[in-house]
Amino acid sequence: MKTNHNIVLSVEDLGKKIGKRDIVHHISFDVKEGEIFGFLGPNGAGKTTTIRMLVGLIKPTSGTVRICGHSLSADFMNAIRHVGCIVENPELYPYLSGRENLEQFARMLPDIPSERIDEVVDLVELTPRIDDLVKTYSLGMRQRLGIAQALLGNPKLLILDEPTNGLDPAGIRELRNFIRRLAKEKGISVFISSHILHEVQLMCDRVAIINQGTIVQTAAVQDLMQQETLVEWDLKPATDGRDRLGQLPYVSRVELREPSKVIAQMPRDKIAEANAHLAGGDIQVSGIRAHHPTLEDIFLELTGGPAHDETHL
Repeated sequence: MKTNHNIVLSVEDLGKKIGKRDIVHHISFDVKEGEIFGFLGPNGAGKTTTIRMLVGLIKPTSGTVRICGHSLSADFMNAIRHVGCIVENPELYPYLSGRENLEQFARMLPDIPSERIDEVVDLVELTPRIDDLVKTYSLGMRQRLGIAQALLGNPKLLILDEPTNGLDPAGIRELRNFIRRLAKEKGISVFISSHILHEVQLMCDRVAIINQGTIVQTAAVQDLMQQETLVEWDLKPATDGRDRLGQLPYVSRVELREPSKVIAQMPRDKIAEANAHLAGGDIQVSGIRAHHPTLEDIFLELTGGPAHDETHL
């Protein structure tokens, strides 16, 4: 059992089997205090199943989930009291005001003082509109009210499942800035799933990528960005150039894109060496362009598919 007090969420060897089918198997990761942790996966990868296990909506077949040191299965109440979550869309009463919604939810939690409502309203910057009916709120305001609801119990861990769904670009940017401020200023750990990979890249400190029920990569976002570079080569003859680049041990992927264009995935600091290798094979190099991969590039490389969120698994 991990004893690191900076680890808020610890997932070890977690698995879920339905019938004979392994939906999630042997996944492990940690989320640290004040960290924004992205959880990514293509359609059917097991992402939503994992999130439901993290909040106790379904029981895992194997493995453990610990929140602030408490086992979710053996000590559920002490574990879950540290969690605030929005799974899918926040459940709100449209014909009540924002404040009345929070008051209704606070009644279901133990020992929530009335001033806590004002604190979370101020935190999500809804004070000017908190007494208006929720049906008059924009989607972004409803999302912030849902987060205020999730924060009422002073959680150490906030779990957000696709929080940017339906938001316009301004709303997405606003939510991103708010989540970063929440983690930095309040020390809350945020576990967030999203299929908008550009936003995850801007928002998250670390990410885990799940594919076919298994974690295929866990790393700091900046480390992922610096691992390899896509290099575009203008070569003649291009087919021979592609084959010669493919001989190099540090070229992980190479393909012919156009009659004279070859794409190679390789470390940036090996470009000069690769160029010399091509020249040694009488390959004419007329252009070299290096492109830093985005999180989307890395996601597609690891999963072999588009970054769509799964609905049922």
